[in-house]
Amino acid sequence: MNHITPQPGIMDIALYQGGASHVAGLSDVIKLSSNENPHGPSPRATQAVRDSAARLHRYPSTDHADLREAIGAVHGLDPAQIICGVGSDEVLQFVVHAYAGAGDEVIHTEHGFSMYPILARMVGAAPVKVPEQDRRVDVDAILAACTERTRIVFLTNPGNPTATMIPEAEVARLADGLPPGVLLVIDGAYTEFVEGFDGGAGIVAAREHVIMTRTFSKIYGLGGMRVGWGYAPRSIIDVLNRVRQPFNLSGTALAAAEAAVRDRDYVAFCRRENARLRAWLAEALADAGVPSDPSCTNFILARFGSRQEAEACDTALQARGLIVRRVAGYGLPDALRITVGDEGACARVAEAVRAFKEGRA
Repeated sequence: MNHITPQPGIMDIALYQGGASHVAGLSDVIKLSSNENPHGPSPRATQAVRDSAARLHRYPSTDHADLREAIGAVHGLDPAQIICGVGSDEVLQFVVHAYAGAGDEVIHTEHGFSMYPILARMVGAAPVKVPEQDRRVDVDAILAACTERTRIVFLTNPGNPTATMIPEAEVARLADGLPPGVLLVIDGAYTEFVEGFDGGAGIVAAREHVIMTRTFSKIYGLGGMRVGWGYAPRSIIDVLNRVRQPFNLSGTALAAAEAAVRDRDYVAFCRRENARLRAWLAEALADAGVPSDPSCTNFILARFGSRQEAEACDTALQARGLIVRRVAGYGLPDALRITVGDEGACARVAEAVRAFKEGRA
């Protein structure tokens, strides 16, 4: 008999479910389930990918120096305090591998990113879920949940799938209220959709126990390239680099990300278009009887009267070739997360939801 068994906690991991992209029997489908940029990547990033083809036989950089320099130049950060990963997910994975283990606790909030408990269990730590208040992070609840076993606190800001965010002063209060030896991770995947927001960089710069993560998968339109980064004190970056694989990012991904982050005009265009259509879609859904909290992201959390109504609306949308995201797994069974698409996609969603509410679906 084979007695090979995995480490404790591994089999407790529920497999992550990404956003659906197909509807059986339909070809004219619009995917609004993964918060992707409907405009795609910067043309400069696309050209960088083409140019990289001639160098596919070469190993990529092990220190990501060019990309870190670009990120630092654009955001006013020290490149030596930046680490790059295969999406921000991998940077989060570095953190738990380096700072948590068996017997430890990792705090995440009620409606936070579903990877957090997976990452905790991956290293044998116990995930601790803290309640939110009306789909907003409750700093006092997080601080109250801390124990002598707490090692990491994950904060998604802006939130996913809630789309809400807490102000910088509250994040600073959380950071300053944590017990000694606890690392605060500010997951800022949607930072770029908030005009003038630094994602927590200022909070990191003033403290020794905070790390901020960002991604190229959202506003930069590079979800298929899988590039993310983190910013932290040098002491933390030094630790994380020791668990990072030396060739974790391809040369093509590095080139695309560098071109994307330097194209500030394109990012500004995507931010403006998202804000415009997000406001329009939220108003259209509210007029149809489907409210949502003000969104700070590129999606709207549409709320219904019950789980049954939310699921029925999702089914009706699928029949029209519109794929959105059910979020019962995030503790929000009566809601649907709807990515802000382009103008045509937003119009189709608004009409489909209105038709459903009026019994015309």
